[in-house]
Amino acid sequence: MEDHCYSNNECEFFDFDTFGGHVKVGIGFKAVHIEDVELKHMGQQTMGHYPIHFHMAGDVDEKGGYSNPPTYVKQVSVHHSFSRCLTIHGSNGLLVKDVVGYDTLGHCFFTEDGPEERNTFDHCLGLLIKAGTLLPSDRDSKMCKLITEGAYPGYIPRPRQDCSAVSTFWMANPNNNIINSVAAGSEEAGFWFVFHHVPTGPSEGMYSPGYSEHTPLGRFYNNRAHSNYRAGMIIDNGVKTTLASAKDKRPFLSVIGARYGPHKDADPYKPREPALIQHFIAYKNQEHGAWLRGGDVWLDNCQFSDNGIGLTLASGGTFPDDDGSKQEVKNSLFVGESENRGTESIDNEVWGPGGTDHSGRTLPRGINFPIRGVQIYDGPINVKNCTFRKYVALDGRHTSAIGFRLNNSWQSCPKNNMTEITFDNVPITSRVFFGEPGPWFNYMAMDGDKTTVFHDLDGSVSEYPGAFIVKDDNWLLRNPGCIDVPDWRAAICNAHYAQLYIQARNPADLVMKIIKNEYPNHPQYLEGALGKKNHYQQYQPVITLQKGYTIHWDRTPPEELTIWLINFDKHDWIQVGFCYPKGTTFSILSDIHNRLIKQTHKTGIFLRTLQEDKLESSHPGRGYYFWDEDTGLLFLKLKAQNEREKYAFCSVKGCERIKIKAMIPPGAGVGDCTDEAYPKYAEVPAVEVPMPAKLSSGELSTNEHFIEIRLKSYKTRFFHIKDEIAYTEINRKTFYQSEDGIQMTVVDGYTGDVTDNIEFRNSILQGIPAQVENYVANIKNSSIVLITSKGKIITKGQWTRILETLGADNGVKLKDQLTFVGFKGSFKPIWVKLFTDEEAAKIHLVLPVPVTKMMKL
Repeated sequence: MEDHCYSNNECEFFDFDTFGGHVKVGIGFKAVHIEDVELKHMGQQTMGHYPIHFHMAGDVDEKGGYSNPPTYVKQVSVHHSFSRCLTIHGSNGLLVKDVVGYDTLGHCFFTEDGPEERNTFDHCLGLLIKAGTLLPSDRDSKMCKLITEGAYPGYIPRPRQDCSAVSTFWMANPNNNIINSVAAGSEEAGFWFVFHHVPTGPSEGMYSPGYSEHTPLGRFYNNRAHSNYRAGMIIDNGVKTTLASAKDKRPFLSVIGARYGPHKDADPYKPREPALIQHFIAYKNQEHGAWLRGGDVWLDNCQFSDNGIGLTLASGGTFPDDDGSKQEVKNSLFVGESENRGTESIDNEVWGPGGTDHSGRTLPRGINFPIRGVQIYDGPINVKNCTFRKYVALDGRHTSAIGFRLNNSWQSCPKNNMTEITFDNVPITSRVFFGEPGPWFNYMAMDGDKTTVFHDLDGSVSEYPGAFIVKDDNWLLRNPGCIDVPDWRAAICNAHYAQLYIQARNPADLVMKIIKNEYPNHPQYLEGALGKKNHYQQYQPVITLQKGYTIHWDRTPPEELTIWLINFDKHDWIQVGFCYPKGTTFSILSDIHNRLIKQTHKTGIFLRTLQEDKLESSHPGRGYYFWDEDTGLLFLKLKAQNEREKYAFCSVKGCERIKIKAMIPPGAGVGDCTDEAYPKYAEVPAVEVPMPAKLSSGELSTNEHFIEIRLKSYKTRFFHIKDEIAYTEINRKTFYQSEDGIQMTVVDGYTGDVTDNIEFRNSILQGIPAQVENYVANIKNSSIVLITSKGKIITKGQWTRILETLGADNGVKLKDQLTFVGFKGSFKPIWVKLFTDEEAAKIHLVLPVPVTKMMKL
């Protein structure tokens, strides 16, 4: 070989010779066994020239008549290769064992067209896999932008979406076996399962469209992936199997979206056959340990350590394509920061303090990147009997064992659940984090950022068995029984939850405002999951069942709405008022859409009623709508009529939908009826499902725990008799306040035990309140201090300065009623909170014990 690049050998990308030899095996051979061979400087940056290449050889195992032994490649090393390590093209049943690939350009162990099946990679190792020029998936960002051969004129490359997928193991068909193998140091991914909707190249026509997306996974057992950039393992995406056109300008074989749903015999009408990933270890991968998208993808006995994000389980985005499937991980270990700290050197792009002891270590991305163990995205997912170890947030880095997809516009399924979770060296404050505006999280303004939720089946995360964990400002899901968790930016709630998918047409670029009637001052604004140029828009709120809502728009309302009932069980319902201008007339029907067979049948019509209570008289085949033209609200009761399987989004008969066609008068204004709707349709907040009892100390697996705090100070009236009530409740033990003034309850910040309870009358608060000041001065450090007020308290004066010493903002202005959670210590915890009002002041939250100061980044 030459000592430099020359001629047409892609010299704009490589400064060395990329022209080497190649070994090619075609159909009809008598026997091929390659063993104990070293291959160096093999392959070329041209199609079809690889170090070892099985080309359209068909079945090379017993099925093809090859036995004693079947065809194999064993104990071979391929290094400093100019194109791949080993290519299997249109060939099945090859055994690749004890093969090492090192420092190669393009995918290393490569299956090409899509029909390659039953091949086995056993005890193989791929290291240092770099970008190549052959396929879009081989290319890095620079190559993707400069190599546009095969693209339609006007194509603008998007490297992260169209290219940038070079992998150690590139599997174009799931039905291949990878066991005891290692993928390390790839510029993108270690193991990548990708889907050809139809076979490509000379394999065209070998299977029917969609076959590979439903093909069960071969054996994936005891594999490792480390030190890769994008992910240790990916199941996701397809390749473009059509030529570039004006409609789709991307080149042939560009990376595109695809959805995986394995079924028996690759037939979606037959039972599901879960893809099993067992004993997989992923560590030191910069972005993801594993990103797995699809239907039934199940992990068992896996380990994830020192990754940016340990594991992301993603379904189909808007809809799971394989409705009724689930993803799960069980019996697995997640480690945020192990003792494998790495070595500080010039090559380390990210070196910074660890969370556990502040010692220096290599970090997956930026030093403030929010490291997560499991990232919840889409759903439904199940996390069972898993241990999270050493996830410790710093002040400036929001590390958490459980987190959510950042900058997410897609749906969040309320059926996502966790059970039998163990935390080891994970502060209770770092178990979960829902996000906040700032670095990496941006504005938290996308629809999926606002609707995050999961179900804590046994209380092993929150200490409240059966409760749901929701974002703290999601008032569509909150109720008066919810308990704030300030450290998580969350609330613990209990209710029956489901989803609405609201598809809007004509126009499809509106902002939708949805309001729960119980909380009209807390609307949720949704921009939709789809692009603004789409022919329809889809809004995907998670809602509380058996409640009332109104929906409004930032411009003239859509002429067409399709409302899908998602995760509704039979007889579940909500009532919704849709805002329309006066003079609008309606045509409303219901139908069931079967997404698998793509068939729809009409199930009923809606007739107008002049009586709102007649909405209750709806029955299958005929419903009613109530048009309150004065407020501009069209009311419907949306009720599921059919049973639903456990993990299905839709009923056993299909997706139940209501379609509204609105004939809107020309020149109609903005479709926002909020001012007219409330207070007319406001409802008193009510708890439909009581909160579960908190686990006892004997049922907890760690010394750290939450204490539940409830403070109330309010005025009440019984007929003509007025009264004022104030109390402090700590883990269901209540301290009632008897005198007008303030009550102060002190809790040990290490143990959570109440150490004192005292009242100070208003007369003591006047003037120079030395008694109060001396009391507070003598409270020992690291104490939680709870204050309620009763009667018309002294709102000004020196006594209010004690609130500031306990963490309240300076110069706070008090009103008649007050509740306060403060802290006596050298720092201010995030949960310090003061609420003051003329009529009622209430705080209900859980606090972590022991209270500890978070180290700064």
